[in-house]
Amino acid sequence: MKFGIFYEHQLPRPWTETSEYELFQQSLDQIALADELGFDFAWEVEHHFLEEYSHSTAPEVFLAAASQRTRNIRLGHGIIQLTTNQPHRVAERVSTLDLISGGRVEFGMGEGAGPAELHPFGVRVRDKRDRWEEAVQAIMPMFTETSWEFHGEYYDFPARNVIPKPYQKPHPPLWVACSNIQTIANAGRWGMGALGFSFVSPEAATAWVNKYYNMLLHQQQRLADYATNPNVAIVNGFMCAETDEEAIEKASGWTFFIFALSYYGRKGIDAPGTGNLWDEYQDWRNSDKAKAALTNGLIGSPETIRKRLRQFQAANVDQVILLNQAGKTSHRDICDSLALFAREVMPEFHADEPRHQQWKQDVLAGNIVLEDLDTSPYDLYSHQNEDIVRESPEQLKARMAAKEAAAGSGG
Repeated sequence: MKFGIFYEHQLPRPWTETSEYELFQQSLDQIALADELGFDFAWEVEHHFLEEYSHSTAPEVFLAAASQRTRNIRLGHGIIQLTTNQPHRVAERVSTLDLISGGRVEFGMGEGAGPAELHPFGVRVRDKRDRWEEAVQAIMPMFTETSWEFHGEYYDFPARNVIPKPYQKPHPPLWVACSNIQTIANAGRWGMGALGFSFVSPEAATAWVNKYYNMLLHQQQRLADYATNPNVAIVNGFMCAETDEEAIEKASGWTFFIFALSYYGRKGIDAPGTGNLWDEYQDWRNSDKAKAALTNGLIGSPETIRKRLRQFQAANVDQVILLNQAGKTSHRDICDSLALFAREVMPEFHADEPRHQQWKQDVLAGNIVLEDLDTSPYDLYSHQNEDIVRESPEQLKARMAAKEAAAGSGG
């Protein structure tokens, strides 16, 4: 099993004139430390306008800086919003980062969230899946072709040679965000790595991992001509401390992450520049939902976390991504947590990586046949509640069509 760290660049209010500066400098220090400690990946999101929840609006700039302070850790776009970026610029930036990092880029792609992010870019939420698929088709040949033109519904451009080309050939590994758990099956069908959140149970992990690989092997329908990337990675709330009690005390940032994700999903942006998400969070942070979230993450002593990871290991999850830059978790607590985990927990699972890679090769070669398990009882991630369960593209389109029909009839 491999391990990553995850960055939203969360910054709850109140802010000072140096808050954002300190946030970015400390995050760079943390990634440099993770590289020294032997972590495998550092993942950076792209969001827009989501105050306090995510100040990561230019991930390619941050990852470029991280590339010059590290040597081995792979640098993951988790993800680039294909819906709010022009295809040529995506290919140019990914290739440039790959060159300056010496071929360490992981190219994660996603649709963006709701109207709070998409509408200012002139993008309708109901179109985001179709726009995303077309963007994939438009971008992939740019990494290899010296003359490429595209004529689609959303993107239309004449023949050009998009430069530079990436260091990794034919392109960096491809991933897709699985904010809706059912997208895991699509990720397998598309031949891309799945970037999702932690599963509700070990049984759910096994069912979804099996579903992913069976889709990749038997129902693959790539969106374009690209190299497949068979991998399942899950993001977990994280805090490692000497005792469970100490870890829980330091892990409130994970509950802020969940609250803020739910808040923007329900309310959007109602007061740009004047809201206070941290104040809104105070009533929720001691709720039963918040307390339950602390038991669902990788939060506890090394032994507690080790037991939880063995469940993911048994399900053959490829990568676990640790999220502890969240809420007001301090720089010191983040660094101490990473160091303790790297010393006490990570070596056992790194040592098992050869066995896991052999299992994967046997699955891909057909030597191991995975049971096609029913995933319907596990249609949630462990951190989810009724506030943040995502609609499928089909459900979203149907709801918007019904809303427009009602408006047109005066209903």
